[in-house]
Amino acid sequence: MATFRAGKKTHRVVPPQQLAVELDSADNPGIRGETGIEDRHAPVPGAGHGREEPTAVSSHGSGVTPSLAAGEMPRERHPFVFVLDKHGRPLQPCTPARARRLLMKERAVVHRHTPFVIRLKERTLAGSEVDGVEVGIDPGSKHTGVAVFTTMSGERRGLYSLQLDHRGAAIRQKLGQRAAYRRRRRTRNLRHRAPRFLNRCRPDGWLAPSLRHRVDITMSWASRLSRWAPVRAVHVERVAFDTHALSVGKPLEGAEYQQGTLYGCEVRAYLLAKWNRTCAYCGASGIPLQIEHIRPRSRGGSDRLSNLALACEPCNQAKSNRPVEEFLAQKPKILARLLAQARRPLRDAAAINSTRWVLWRALDAVLPTHTASGGRTKWNRTRTGLPKSHTLDALAVGKLDAITETVTTVLVAGCAGRGTHTRTRTDRHGFPRLRMPRQKTFFGFRTGDLVRAVVPAGKKAGTHTGRVAVRATGRFNITTAHGTVQGIHHRHTHLVQRADGYAYTTRAERTATPEPSDPPGESRRGRPCRAPVPYAPENTGFRQEMG
Repeated sequence: MATFRAGKKTHRVVPPQQLAVELDSADNPGIRGETGIEDRHAPVPGAGHGREEPTAVSSHGSGVTPSLAAGEMPRERHPFVFVLDKHGRPLQPCTPARARRLLMKERAVVHRHTPFVIRLKERTLAGSEVDGVEVGIDPGSKHTGVAVFTTMSGERRGLYSLQLDHRGAAIRQKLGQRAAYRRRRRTRNLRHRAPRFLNRCRPDGWLAPSLRHRVDITMSWASRLSRWAPVRAVHVERVAFDTHALSVGKPLEGAEYQQGTLYGCEVRAYLLAKWNRTCAYCGASGIPLQIEHIRPRSRGGSDRLSNLALACEPCNQAKSNRPVEEFLAQKPKILARLLAQARRPLRDAAAINSTRWVLWRALDAVLPTHTASGGRTKWNRTRTGLPKSHTLDALAVGKLDAITETVTTVLVAGCAGRGTHTRTRTDRHGFPRLRMPRQKTFFGFRTGDLVRAVVPAGKKAGTHTGRVAVRATGRFNITTAHGTVQGIHHRHTHLVQRADGYAYTTRAERTATPEPSDPPGESRRGRPCRAPVPYAPENTGFRQEMG
């Protein structure tokens, strides 16, 4: 089960936020110095941070970052905070520093912990100027990137980033297990059951549950963001790979590819995704990679995708036209992994192809939706100097001139489910070993709730914040950043947020490094890329506890 983890103590009122750069004052025009002024196009004196360049106030009240010069990198900043009015209607997101100031002045209350949303006590939508935000979506087979941003004069400014982790593979595995159980029952000497084949009809547009899940989770979060932010439009990327063109024996040899701008892009983009942008032989990354034939053409190898891999220049030259079995004779583990990965089918690309139009129609029925190609997304990302990630791709979807700001932290939402209908637990032989209780709520808590336990004394003394696993005995297990604390009594436990079927964690956004397709010596920022943070104890939740 995925867990919600948190870290050390911080302020009691607000969830942990690092020190942010304030742009200007904004929320209630009636109070100067803290909340801005009615003339939103004039700078607010005294509101800039000492580390920041002076900025002017934009039409959305959060400040304007000057246009980037040629070759300048987008500015990084902390994610914004979603704001609601007194009636729960979305207002323009604000900076973490401003949200902290509102909470400490008791002019706002915490509406939701993760993602962090505040609700103003006095402000209404009718008395506010809301310019709105836009949402970019980069669909994927395993992960989907979502970015919330503002657009002004073709320049995008990232406000919030979200990564959705799909569980389509787990759904497919569960369906396979169910089919095996039913197949086994048909061969047993059980009571006769009349066949029911005439009721197995599928409506038009039916998708397999593992594919439908990808559409439903994306639509669910698009609806959530619309409740927390004034979303005006959605930009979604279409499929990046043409499975028909990729699966034929001679990839991309038609005139429309040879003479157009897509020549060679489909195969190369797919191979970069398939081999995780690393050399298939030595695992090197962050360097230029070349398309290489696993079985050399001089020895009968074909141009099919199952015979293509990515290799760095030293490995490609060292292998030459030797068979891969001879080249990796001293590395049997790498050879077995390479051959297994080379035979991997186009399942991920087919999943995206199957859901792209369903997702677009579902989004367009709710919000104005604009589509763009994967090639344009990559072009936008490359010319703005951003590295490859789902969230940055979502920020670069569609038509834009420049990206002036990106966020430093990405919220990762993984599907954790809402429990199970199983009433027993089995041993390794399949026999039941214990029975599960029929109720899910004990002492007001359910498994998956985000809680904070303050233990005054004993071995477990201290503050523990994380995801709770309830027990009928009243002693719960709480998973925190330092591991699982067992046996916390329910009287020390306080609810922070109800379980919503997701487990949350955060990761640092990637910083710019040269992609494998970049020429040598053209590093965009010269700093190492920060790898995505998995559901690890030290990198979960907001990484800090509420004291």
